[in-house]
Amino acid sequence: MPHPVAKAQPNFLVIVADDLGWSDVSSFGSEINTPNLEMLANSGTRFTDFHTASACSPTRSMLMSGTDNHIAGFGQLAEVVQLHQSTWEGKAGYEGYLNDRVAALPEILQDAGYFTTMSGKWHLGITEDRFPKRRGFDDSFALLPGAGNHYAYEIAVPFLPPLYARNDEFVNHTTLKDYYSSDYFATELIASLKSNAGKNAKPFFAYLAFTAPHWPLQAPAELVAKYKGVYDGGPAVLREKRLENQRKAGLLSPDTVPSPVHTDQQEWDKLTPDEQAFSAKTMAIFAAMVERVDFAIGRVVDYLKQIDQFENTFILFMSDNGAEGVILEAIPILSPALPVQYFNNSYDNIGNKDSFMWYGPRWAQASTAPSRMSKGYITEGGIRCPAIVHYPGFGTPLNISHEFTTVMDIVPTILELAGIPHPGTTFRNRTVVTPRGKSWVSHLLNSDEHVHHVHGDHDFIGWELFGQRAIRRGNYKAIWIPNESHTEKWELYDLTQDKGELINLADEQNDVLNELIEAWLVYEAETGVIIADDGWAVRYPPDIFGIRNPVLSDTQCIEPNRSFVLFLLAMLGPLGSLFATT
Repeated sequence: MPHPVAKAQPNFLVIVADDLGWSDVSSFGSEINTPNLEMLANSGTRFTDFHTASACSPTRSMLMSGTDNHIAGFGQLAEVVQLHQSTWEGKAGYEGYLNDRVAALPEILQDAGYFTTMSGKWHLGITEDRFPKRRGFDDSFALLPGAGNHYAYEIAVPFLPPLYARNDEFVNHTTLKDYYSSDYFATELIASLKSNAGKNAKPFFAYLAFTAPHWPLQAPAELVAKYKGVYDGGPAVLREKRLENQRKAGLLSPDTVPSPVHTDQQEWDKLTPDEQAFSAKTMAIFAAMVERVDFAIGRVVDYLKQIDQFENTFILFMSDNGAEGVILEAIPILSPALPVQYFNNSYDNIGNKDSFMWYGPRWAQASTAPSRMSKGYITEGGIRCPAIVHYPGFGTPLNISHEFTTVMDIVPTILELAGIPHPGTTFRNRTVVTPRGKSWVSHLLNSDEHVHHVHGDHDFIGWELFGQRAIRRGNYKAIWIPNESHTEKWELYDLTQDKGELINLADEQNDVLNELIEAWLVYEAETGVIIADDGWAVRYPPDIFGIRNPVLSDTQCIEPNRSFVLFLLAMLGPLGSLFATT
């Protein structure tokens, strides 16, 4: 039986944006036009302390399993595991696909009689035995790897690997007509939901996983033109406007001191007028991508209203990690300064299907403010993300929740609302783990009810990726970030007072720090974390691109590492594969 708040067996729609920053939608302080998400937020709940992993596939494994990425198969990005096989290959928790130690959410719901469908980015396994169809989805259209051209514009060469799959079969990208990723994913999902409609319709679980606004930055020209001039003041001006909007909306305390911007990228006033115009356009393209995501979400919401299921559908919107600040021009083949035959990165052409562009760390950190840093970092800017829940069954919504929550909580929340127990330690004739996340239902019904992140005897949450480590208990968070000179030490922050992670309390509150370090060791042992010791490059992906690390002042620019360049290109799909032999 469903939870008592549900008048009928509830449907579920989980929406994930890719590399969307903390303040990139209007309900979180953005100037970007996102009316559909704003509608959901105004009649739902915004979470200000929602956390993910610091990169995409680890987050998605946590979303699907309700447990830690090191348990679910993504202790490290699969692409990185392939480059450091001696460290991780064959190790439990580092399979590079959603492993069989977890009962995937769609599998559980499928067995309970739900129609399960997905459209969009999968990134949880690229072989046929790891397709979404094999992990509980009755119907699916999936972009298999971590990124791709948003127009499916690919060079005709004979060795291009398949990027897409529909159910059990690979899909050739050349068969995708009128393709723009966000539009196409919404169209596919609506078509799938229509196939379940009618008098014999089952309750549904739908997963809409955009690959926008992940690079390459590409969007319809008419939308890009709408944002012309909006970003001419530069990222620092945008950052201050967004922070002020957050304060006015009650998302941020008036006395919050934001983290400074960490980057060696040239400051705005040091750029030439042409360079400023070029950079401002990259941000305009990004904004257009976000607006198009919102438009696609609106189409799905409109369909739910047409079939009279909007009121009976629990909708979750989230991003998979912080905004992406990497500077891809460190890969020479992608540099806008070079006349490359495969891309036209001229000012007039960026944003089109044959361009390849990004926006860089200053724009990213305008989005993640007040938090420190961006995607790929264990600091708050890499793991604190926007989240919105809309479900009329909760009654008068708690419009803003400052409760600490994580992506692992989504599985137990959905299962509680559906009235479906987790299978425990045995599922489909295999041994599985139980979720580490906790349900939000009681909290959403009564704001005085807290989400208690207790797993067994432990009351902490841990993170690790690229060798960076973090552990949180209550509002205290300890972090450990490697540096080249190996002088790193554990740092301690009280996030109640210090959202920007500015005041290191390690010396002042050494007893608290030591307790958290002990908790980290327990977390490390329980989840099977394996720290690589064979190279600085694994720990800091930006440095592998030949970029100075923006967190630590003593780092040096190093030569780009070819193997990691190939990792990046593998994520790009066919266009990336084209350059894998260059």
